[in-house]
Amino acid sequence: MWLLCTVASALLLGGYEVFKKMAVRGNSVLTVLFLTSVCCTLAFFPAFLLSRFCPDMMSGSLLYVGQLSGVEHFYVLLKSCIVLLSWTLAYYAIKGLPITIAAPIKATQPMFVLVGAFIVFGERMNAWQWTGAIVALTCLVFYSRVGEKEGISFAHNKWIWCLLAAILTGAVSGLYDKYMMRRFDRMAVQFWYTAYQIFLMIPVMFFYIRHQRKLAAKQAPVNGIASLGGFQWRWSIVLLSLFLCASDFLYFYALSIPDSLISVVSPIRRSGVIVPFLAGAFFLKEKNIKEKALLLLGVLLGILCLYFGSM
Repeated sequence: MWLLCTVASALLLGGYEVFKKMAVRGNSVLTVLFLTSVCCTLAFFPAFLLSRFCPDMMSGSLLYVGQLSGVEHFYVLLKSCIVLLSWTLAYYAIKGLPITIAAPIKATQPMFVLVGAFIVFGERMNAWQWTGAIVALTCLVFYSRVGEKEGISFAHNKWIWCLLAAILTGAVSGLYDKYMMRRFDRMAVQFWYTAYQIFLMIPVMFFYIRHQRKLAAKQAPVNGIASLGGFQWRWSIVLLSLFLCASDFLYFYALSIPDSLISVVSPIRRSGVIVPFLAGAFFLKEKNIKEKALLLLGVLLGILCLYFGSM
């Protein structure tokens, strides 16, 4: 059951990456990120209200939002900080990079989760897992050469460094999920970690909007109008939020099942990279698709090795 949930989560996560790229293209990253958090929270708000005011009706259902203690809320708040940092870095990276480069590189995250499990939880890596990690790392090196053809230097491009930082913080979040899903209510974590992101972003958005207004005021004498620029509403923001909520719901549910393995769930979930890659190839018409496709196969091979090594 948890394997089926993970596969479905992977496909939804791939769709989320596509809509994320559509939402941030030429748009304000911080505003898109803030609205994503708002939409995700609103998506689960009815379940939260029903769980509080109609507990008998919701009790026992998959959407029941349980109670958290004060200490547990602190743990969820910490997760919100980690996820928000990872999302911010990833949103900026995917805005500045071709999706056929960003998505496959992001798909190597399970390798870092595995290394983290090796360091933090004392798990031992077998031959399959070492092979998968080496293959994924090798593909990263070759991706840098493809990137150079498109004017992207992996050593000096700030968006590549943002993406790598997003992968590392995402790996930390994945390891933290393993700890939380066996101890806290699954739906309570999903609802509150998105809700806390709103509160964390309110002061950020306050200073951002203030800065944008100052820029608009300076441009007003030239343009004849004073407007808050940098953001354009797109329905892809709602769609990316819905796909993310559904993907996370299935992901958390899979991790909450007693016999599930994070070392298996994480690589399978990242195999959804095929969806954004195909979107970049056929709809966004990005370059060097054949070379990137071969390297993507290498990344997927590495993920497959991680999967077999964790069985």
